[in-house]
Amino acid sequence: MRDPVAISTGITYDRESIEQWLFSSKNKVCPVTKQPLDGDSDLTPNHTLRRLIQAWCTLNASHGIERIPTPKPLIHKTQIAKLIKDANKFPEMQVKCLESLRSITLEGERNRSCLEATGAVEFLVSIIRSYDSSFKMESNQWSEVIKACDEALSILYQIKVSESCLKRIVDNDNEFVESLVQILKNGSYQSRAYATILLNNVFQVADPIHLISPTPEFLAEIVRTLRDQISQQATKAALKLLMELCPWGRNRIKAVEEGAVFVLVELLLESSSKRVSELALIVLDQLCGCAEGRAEFMIHGAGIAMVSKKIFRVSHAASERAVRILSSICRFSATSRVLQEMLQVGVVAKLCLVLQLDNGYKTKEKAREILKLHARVWRNHSCIPSHLLSYYPSS
Repeated sequence: MRDPVAISTGITYDRESIEQWLFSSKNKVCPVTKQPLDGDSDLTPNHTLRRLIQAWCTLNASHGIERIPTPKPLIHKTQIAKLIKDANKFPEMQVKCLESLRSITLEGERNRSCLEATGAVEFLVSIIRSYDSSFKMESNQWSEVIKACDEALSILYQIKVSESCLKRIVDNDNEFVESLVQILKNGSYQSRAYATILLNNVFQVADPIHLISPTPEFLAEIVRTLRDQISQQATKAALKLLMELCPWGRNRIKAVEEGAVFVLVELLLESSSKRVSELALIVLDQLCGCAEGRAEFMIHGAGIAMVSKKIFRVSHAASERAVRILSSICRFSATSRVLQEMLQVGVVAKLCLVLQLDNGYKTKEKAREILKLHARVWRNHSCIPSHLLSYYPSS
């Protein structure tokens, strides 16, 4: 306990822990007594307990225990509002304001909640929107704007903006998404990662009208983010974005045209993350639902083998998606070459194994359908191990 504070029920907690409970987890009761708390949930510093803790640390300094510092006074909403007002009034103070906002953000959940309540999010969004125009400026002005945008993105990422605030922004500001796309196109790796995560958060709460027709440039940059594998978080955010977009309109075909299928198969080849593999299989399943997606999938030499390999190695959900992908190929793209390849790389044996082991009902039924569909070619083939052949469906 570094900064003990008491809440209205009289119980003392560590400030960071209780703030996370109240502001991040949106809990409105005392963790111990379960009594309801007021809206603002004022936290009163327990100075006596803090001094006792500091004294204990001092007495035990010989054991390598460092004395905890006296906490800084809490920021007030009026101070944040003044910072933003001054930055809007005097552009030369913008960088200093951003530095102050970053420091405030790093000092706890309560401060991050205060930033959203005082209009800081809208201020940061206005800075990011200036990214588009920065390329028309003099080089010295351009670098300042880029620096400010990078800082604003970092702060927005740290704040973890609420869904209601994000929805309000995207509904009222069409240029904000376009600015984030430009950052994906021209920004640093770090800024592109933050922009991808922010775009995913935005589209999670956006109205369907915003999902129907993203620009080809938007989809191209999301695919490029996957190809570059900037970070695990950015990769997951990009995959979730594609999951949200692909079911709408012609987005599947647009994503295929931007090379998404090839990138997803490569991601399955290279990534060791189970969650990334699961998300990639979900998106690949969506894309293989159209003829263009299946055609691109068949072009990649490792596509069939890699999807089959993921069955049983990731999760039940991933296995189901992998079998669905193979089903799409078997139903609509089953040339003699494809059927022979499935035998040679072990797909047919793996499908027999699906029937043998305890899988979900849907996955088993899908595997059974595939095996029945091409029984004339596959059944009794030497490529299927004898101990699995008995599981091949008879009819």
